Amino acid sequence: MIERMRERLVAACDGASKGNPGPAAWAWVIADESETPDRWEAGPLGKATNNVAELTALERLLAATDPDVPLEIRMDSQYAMKAVTTWLPGWKRNGWKTSAGKPVANQDLVVRIDELLDGRSVEFRYVPAHQVDGDPLNDFADRAASQAAIVQEPASSELGSPQPPPSPDTPKADRPARAKSPKRSGGSSSRTIKAKFPGRCLCGRSYAAGEPIAKNAQGWGHPECRTEAAG
Repeated sequence: MIERMRERLVAACDGASKGNPGPAAWAWVIADESETPDRWEAGPLGKATNNVAELTALERLLAATDPDVPLEIRMDSQYAMKAVTTWLPGWKRNGWKTSAGKPVANQDLVVRIDELLDGRSVEFRYVPAHQVDGDPLNDFADRAASQAAIVQEPASSELGSPQPPPSPDTPKADRPARAKSPKRSGGSSSRTIKAKFPGRCLCGRSYAAGEPIAKNAQGWGHPECRTEAAG
């Protein structure tokens, strides 16, 4: 693995659910030595909760990295972080029951994460989500998970997927000014590309690999849908 050549990895992971429960997805991103997003992956979960998406993102990140390399994980989910750093030891002592005697929610994921953490050097770092000038790795993972939740298609650097678009959960004031432009003129905001992989437009219709698509404020889709949204 490439990680064996590194003294320490910095990464982020995030999950998204459009409805909670609703269309959901997970994502992780690993930075290069300058902490720029380098390798990433996102995948759909169908209908699931935010908590399931967040835990799945952590599980997939741990499974994708070398256990012999120290790892820093940046997350905006206090639930997922506390589940594996604060509550997990007590759950194990209680036979995977909460302090109230109820079964631990999402136990299969928590058990799997516990197994992947065994013997590893992992530092968890909480970073707030959707902040102006926030953590770039967390923002990347958030956008990747959000896009995968909308289109329900896998994406990754290995698949040659483009960087994920701005998350629809990010406040409009934090998005680039072009996302708010009402103009329909042929500037860069109207640029179309050929889709590298199949996806689903926000209008509900699918598009195939090779079809022209355009970016709007909430993701990739049919060029005519971008024009309508701008009007």
